[in-house]
Amino acid sequence: MKKWIALALVAVLLLGGYVAAGPYLAIHGIRQALAEQDTARLERHVDFPALRVSLKAQVEDQLARRAGSDLQSNPFGALALAVASNVVGTGVDAMVTPLGIGALLQGRSMWKKSIGETVDGDAYGKPVPADPLKQAEHHYESPSRFTATVHDEDGKPLVFVFRRTGLTWKLADIRLPR
Repeated sequence: MKKWIALALVAVLLLGGYVAAGPYLAIHGIRQALAEQDTARLERHVDFPALRVSLKAQVEDQLARRAGSDLQSNPFGALALAVASNVVGTGVDAMVTPLGIGALLQGRSMWKKSIGETVDGDAYGKPVPADPLKQAEHHYESPSRFTATVHDEDGKPLVFVFRRTGLTWKLADIRLPR
């Protein structure tokens, strides 16, 4: 009987450890996917539909704030703002997909090669991989929410939000600096 209790306790501890390590495993998976430019692997660690909704709302909000109330109260300004919001929304929809990220990575790869920023310094070598979470500060906000915060060159925070669904963690939101 003691062996079964011990086995159950070990199983619970292992499961708890796996769930606690989940965000770090997701970050590692994103790093590997970016380094290998593997959009299928990236899709396993990113909740693209949730990320699109979040980014679209943030970008549209930022656009409306920058436009100001004067532009919004003017009929032509409101029309221009609606058109701009549509264009921005379409751009976010197109870019925040596995194919859109793949295209960005391909363009980044070509740029890095053209300026000689490769792993071995050879113009035909592999480019230095993207690692947006390299110096991130990690923090659990709840048992199912984890954040990784990096700061841009102005010191403003860019927060990557991971959410747990069952036993898996995925990047579900990126809070843009204001």
